[in-house]
Amino acid sequence: MTHARRPLPHLLRLLALSALLGAPLAHADDYAEITQLLKTGKAQEALAKADQRLLANPRDPQLRFLRGVAQADSGKQTDAVATFTKLTEDYPELPEPYNNLAVLYANQNQLDKARTALEMAIRTNPSYATAHENLGDIYAKLASQAYNKALQLDASNAGTLRPKLALIRDLFSSDAGKAATAKATGTQVAAANGRATATATAAAPAPAPAPVASPAPSPSPAPTRPAAPAPAPAPAPAAAPAPAPAPAPAAAPAPAAASASTAAAEREVVAAVRAWASAWENQDMHNYLGAYDASFNPPGKQSRAAWEKERRDRIVGRAKISVTVNDLNVTVKDNKAQARFRQGYSSGSYSVTSRKTLDMVYTPAGRWLIVRESTGG
Repeated sequence: MTHARRPLPHLLRLLALSALLGAPLAHADDYAEITQLLKTGKAQEALAKADQRLLANPRDPQLRFLRGVAQADSGKQTDAVATFTKLTEDYPELPEPYNNLAVLYANQNQLDKARTALEMAIRTNPSYATAHENLGDIYAKLASQAYNKALQLDASNAGTLRPKLALIRDLFSSDAGKAATAKATGTQVAAANGRATATATAAAPAPAPAPVASPAPSPSPAPTRPAAPAPAPAPAPAAAPAPAPAPAPAAAPAPAAASASTAAAEREVVAAVRAWASAWENQDMHNYLGAYDASFNPPGKQSRAAWEKERRDRIVGRAKISVTVNDLNVTVKDNKAQARFRQGYSSGSYSVTSRKTLDMVYTPAGRWLIVRESTGG
């Protein structure tokens, strides 16, 4: 949860922790080595190194913290939750483990658990600005779910609800799809691609806060001014009064709120498509497979499990993958969208360009997910 507004469900990323509880820096080289491995995307190596060092120092809070991040970055979400939970039990005075737990829970759309974890972080350190900001984002996501539910139950209230949803969508979609960054806040660290923060040097500087887009106000119709009566000629007896001009019909207000809502939804779809391509390119299977809705039907007669295994086998472990999205055209209608674009794919000596269509749906969790994928056409 950085100042750059992004969707909540993202994996923890860069992490470098220093001086938890004033712990001695006898193992500073170990911390730096593991941190560097995490920064360069070598999460498995970082995890192995942390496990090795913990054999000699099983209670070292910094090594355990780094281990939790390496687990999360390796896709071992359950193990990461267990690691950070145990840290909160052994070191309840530290807010950072609570903060990272909140990010993991948000990744799983367990927003109530994320809220509770952040409230504990704030109770531990009331001046922990990161947790306050993150908690605000959790409340915004909860509000989005509530507005979506209200819209499903009473579509006639769309004129009131859609502008509110547009504001929240803009809040979280303005920087979605960009590279993960971390926000420096001091000497301790809790970093994430999504909404956590970092206090060590990050791979890239955090972007400036994106302004929240507000729906353009409907222009008020200009008041109709009656035509001035023609000046009366020299006194003429019994001159008939000129008829009063008929008032002009009031101008219909422009549907600015609806336009703002549609534009915000289109930006969200664009961000979702680019985030999907980025996850594929980075071999980030958690976020890549997470871009597909539960209702997605794999091509042919494959089961979902077989399709996911096939995708993992084709993606994970390749030396380098490049995925480009060009000529992207998005159409949105209510909670459904279609993204059509020219996809470029290359890996090693293999390279291909094709037309791709993604049919997407806006879920109650506040995300655009893929329900159908087709090539060609």
